[in-house]
Amino acid sequence: MVQFNLNGKAVTLDVEPEMPLLWAIREEIGLRGTKFGCGIGMCGACTVHLNGNPVRSCSLPVSAAEAQEIQTIESLGTRESPHPIQSAWIEQQVPQCGYCQSGMQMAAAAFIAANPNPSDDDIDNAISNICRCGTYDRIRAAIRQAAQEIG
Repeated sequence: MVQFNLNGKAVTLDVEPEMPLLWAIREEIGLRGTKFGCGIGMCGACTVHLNGNPVRSCSLPVSAAEAQEIQTIESLGTRESPHPIQSAWIEQQVPQCGYCQSGMQMAAAAFIAANPNPSDDDIDNAISNICRCGTYDRIRAAIRQAAQEIG
């Protein structure tokens, strides 16, 4: 048994402790916003927050979430009240294929919470998620815009 808080709600799962957190979130709980990309923690499509810090859920065993707070893209904002990073994403027209977007937004939201006045170099050094469509200039602009709004 593994117990943790997911998006503010207590969760208890009867799964193998080495199951990747990603599969627990997607397959056991049914939240599909967090994506599978590479399976080895490199691309970042699976990024979630563990106690406010971005982590790659495909390479993190669910046992590492025991008694921790996990947040997924489903908790970042709503249609009625989007997170500033989500609003900036739309205004800057970041998405193309969209596959990396949930992980990218989760990484960006954690980043601007810790660094409310980032430079382009700060963004480039901190955001290691991969966007295969290559919208990095728009991603930087959206992160700067959201940081200014939060700032």
